[in-house]
Amino acid sequence: MDSQGDRLALVRAKRALLKAKLPGAESLTRASSTRNEVYLSPDHVIRVNKQPSHRLRREAMLCRELPNYKWTPKVVAYGGDVGADFLIVKRQPGINLSTAWPHMTPKLRRRAVRFLAAGLQGLHEIETPVNIPRIDTSPHLFDATAITPTTPMLVAIDKLKKVEGVDKAMLSDLHQLVQEIGSALPSVSRRTLIHGDLTFENILWDGERVTAFVDFEWCRGAPRDLDLDVLLRFCAFPQAHVPEALSRITRPEDYRDVVGWLMEDVPELFSHERLYDRLRLFAFSYDLQELSVDPRPPHGRGGPLHPYNRIRSMLGSGGYLEELLAPNGLRV
Repeated sequence: MDSQGDRLALVRAKRALLKAKLPGAESLTRASSTRNEVYLSPDHVIRVNKQPSHRLRREAMLCRELPNYKWTPKVVAYGGDVGADFLIVKRQPGINLSTAWPHMTPKLRRRAVRFLAAGLQGLHEIETPVNIPRIDTSPHLFDATAITPTTPMLVAIDKLKKVEGVDKAMLSDLHQLVQEIGSALPSVSRRTLIHGDLTFENILWDGERVTAFVDFEWCRGAPRDLDLDVLLRFCAFPQAHVPEALSRITRPEDYRDVVGWLMEDVPELFSHERLYDRLRLFAFSYDLQELSVDPRPPHGRGGPLHPYNRIRSMLGSGGYLEELLAPNGLRV
C-alpha cells in the first residue's frame, strides 16, 4: 500500500477506536492481512473492511453467539458504514502460529496441533446460530439452495470453457469428474459450525499454547471436513498464505507431519468413507471460486499455485491431496 493509502487506513482505524470510545489511537501498529485493514493497539485488534458489505458486522454478531472458550474472539465493539465497517476485539497474547512454526521444535509443533485439534472439536459441536445473516460469497463455490451442491461448479466450468485460451479438454475432464463423484457430497448445509479459514495465520501461539482462533469471517454451518480442506491446502502451500517476508523461510516440508497428528487427535475429520472424493470436490470448488473472479489462463503466471494448474495437477495424479494423504494410509 502506498503512503497515502497507509495514512487513510490509519485514519479509519483511529476513527473506529474513537467511535468505540477506546484508548490506544496514538499507539497503533499495522498488522498483515489479505482482506482487511488490521491495526493493533496495546489492548485491542482493530479490523476495517473496505468492501461494500457488512462482513465484519456479521462476524461480530456470530462471535458474540459463541461459547466463552479460551480461543474464541472477545468482541469489544463493531460498527461503521458500508465500505468502512469495523470490528474491535480484545488482543490476546501470542503471534501467528505460521510465524512461530519455522522456529519451533517438533515437540512444540506436536503440542500446537493438539491445541488446534481440541479447538476444532469444540467449534464443530457448536450449533449454528439461527439469527446470523447468511454469507453471500465464500471461498468455496457452493450454494446450499442449488439443485445439488455441485451445480454451481458445473455451471462455472461451462462458463470457463468460453474463456479464450483455456484448456477446454481439461475443463471437460473436470466437468465429467465432478458429475461422477458429486454424490459424495449430498449437502453443504449443517447445523454445526466450521471456522471456514483456519490456516496457521489465523491461530495465535504464545510459545506454550494456542491462545486464540481469529478471523471468523467465513464461519458458518457446513460439513466439518470443509475445515480440513482449508488446512490441507495451507499445509501444501504454506508460503502462499503468509506475509512475503515470512514466505522465504516457510517450507511445505515443515508441515508434512500435521496431517498424521490431526488424524490421531481428530479422527472424526477423516472418518467419511468417501473422504478423498469430498476433498477433491472441496478443492475444485475453491479453485473455481478463484477463477470466477479472474478466469484468465495462467500463461506463465502463478506456477503450481494458479487454480488452473492446481486443477490440472489434481486431475492427473491427485495433486497435493495424494501427497498429504497417501503417506498417512488414507485411500486415494
